Amino acid sequence: MDSQVEKLLKLLAEAQGEFRKLEEELGAPGAHERPEFAELSRRYAQLREILELGDRLKRLLAELAEEEELLESEEDEGLREELRRAIEEDREALGELAREIRARLVPERPEDRRNAILEIRAGAGGEESALFAADLFRMYSRYAERRGWKVRVLDSHPTPLGGYKQIVFAVEGKGAYGRLRYESGVHRVQRVPVTESGGRIHTSTATVAVLPEAEEVEVEINPDELKFETFRAGGPGGQHMQKNETAVRITHLPTGIVVACQDERSQYRNREQALRILRAKLRDIEERKRQSELRETRRRQIGTGDRSEKIRTYNFPQSRVTDHRIGLTLYRLEDVLDGNLDLVIDPLLEEELSRALEGTAG
Repeated sequence: MDSQVEKLLKLLAEAQGEFRKLEEELGAPGAHERPEFAELSRRYAQLREILELGDRLKRLLAELAEEEELLESEEDEGLREELRRAIEEDREALGELAREIRARLVPERPEDRRNAILEIRAGAGGEESALFAADLFRMYSRYAERRGWKVRVLDSHPTPLGGYKQIVFAVEGKGAYGRLRYESGVHRVQRVPVTESGGRIHTSTATVAVLPEAEEVEVEINPDELKFETFRAGGPGGQHMQKNETAVRITHLPTGIVVACQDERSQYRNREQALRILRAKLRDIEERKRQSELRETRRRQIGTGDRSEKIRTYNFPQSRVTDHRIGLTLYRLEDVLDGNLDLVIDPLLEEELSRALEGTAG
């Protein structure tokens, strides 16, 4: 039996013990009057679903063992071929079921269900870096479209050739942050720039920061600690310059954080969107403080999410994408840049789940 499956069965046995204990607690006299009754009931229902999947896993393992035993003793080649097909199908089903159980055994973080706010900044490489930042924005926009999420640009600073010095945008949809959080860090591109006449390959970078959107009730902002400024929103050319000062810049005085928004048509809307970015940044500061105290959690994560960490390289001459955190290499650059980002995110998620389960089992 596969060692991962053995580990999963051990965790299911532990879940069974917790389930029985909860069953006794919830069935005790006066249980419904306890303050934690709702939370215990939720956990009980969650465990019941996990154990039902575990029963399916055990049945599938028994069927596989029986099929493999029959294959060893069967002499008819036609029947052997049928058994091989059945075994292959059951192994595939077993893998999918095991992945689902693993995902359920690791508690979901509440912020994973939230909208995400992404900030892409051009790094080393001048105009080529700005063009790469635009490529990354298109990649995330297409990925959002594939998953049925909405993209709302909050602030942008375009360059004459169609790149971005910086762009801030929200990805709105259930689970957006849970999947896009892996994108925080330095992204590197290797290709011949459009501005290169000699055909030489250049290396440029762009930095991506991904934050979960914060609720107003989570982050209390004292209005007296905010400095508001308005200015005219600038476009790619002078003819697009607005006459009214609709763009808004907010400085959070205690932290020195500055956020701006100029992509909405009204000053009020730009103010609201700028506060949206500020709330996410302030929440991120508090979360980083908390995470620094949880070293075990950090150990299980894929990378730290630090903006200075090089996480991925996009190599155009070889049509290669490499994620340095897990040593993943794909020769499907066009697919990834076209928004098929699950090719990279799914292995990252799988690795993080495996690490978390190792910590649980250990």
